[in-house]
Amino acid sequence: MIQRHILIFIISILVHFSANSQEQKQEQEKEQDSVKTKINYAIRVGVDISKPIISFLDQDSKGLELTGDMRIVNNYFAAVELGFEDVLKTEDYINFTTKGSYIKLGVNYNAYDNWIGMNNQIYVGARYAFSFFEHTLNSYTPNVDGTYFIPDSVNAGTNFKDLNAHWLEFLFGMKVETFKNIFLGAQFSVKKMISTQEPENFKNLYVPGFNRVFSNDLGIGFNYTISYNLPIFNKYK
Repeated sequence: MIQRHILIFIISILVHFSANSQEQKQEQEKEQDSVKTKINYAIRVGVDISKPIISFLDQDSKGLELTGDMRIVNNYFAAVELGFEDVLKTEDYINFTTKGSYIKLGVNYNAYDNWIGMNNQIYVGARYAFSFFEHTLNSYTPNVDGTYFIPDSVNAGTNFKDLNAHWLEFLFGMKVETFKNIFLGAQFSVKKMISTQEPENFKNLYVPGFNRVFSNDLGIGFNYTISYNLPIFNKYK
């Protein structure tokens, strides 16, 4: 009889312990379910630090580029770059100056899975870009049998104004938060010219924002940025 009562007592304790454990587990699951992921919506503004450095080291090149991006939904970010360039270029048989401004508009997709509280990016993106610029032909050597100028076809010192170019860019880049709200970034882009206005007897060998125009109207570009994150609001998911 005593053994029976002891057995019943042990069974009741086990049942009670099991019930409490189940309740605690359910409470923990509810707490875990109630934890929300904070998504930061902010405007990130920055500058391409490579251009001022190049301008300081090379007196024939002046330029500045400002950058910005903002989360629009989940891992998609609207992005913009705008700037100006004033560069002196020397090619075979020709020396010219190109000066103008440009703007690039597009979107980035962040493929990096951040930990909670992180805002780093490893992204791919695309841009539509256009530039308004002018060339000044400083000097040239006639190359009658080649593809450059024939004698007296254009005068040295001629200024070609009101030129423009439109192109697409496909890019890969990253942004890393090094200090709170301060990001260092690097970006590589491949560019394809889609339309350009060229003056008579001259070719757009260099376009601000596009850089050197290679064969098949292709180009490449790099930038190295430092930017600051300006929080607007947080959304919990």
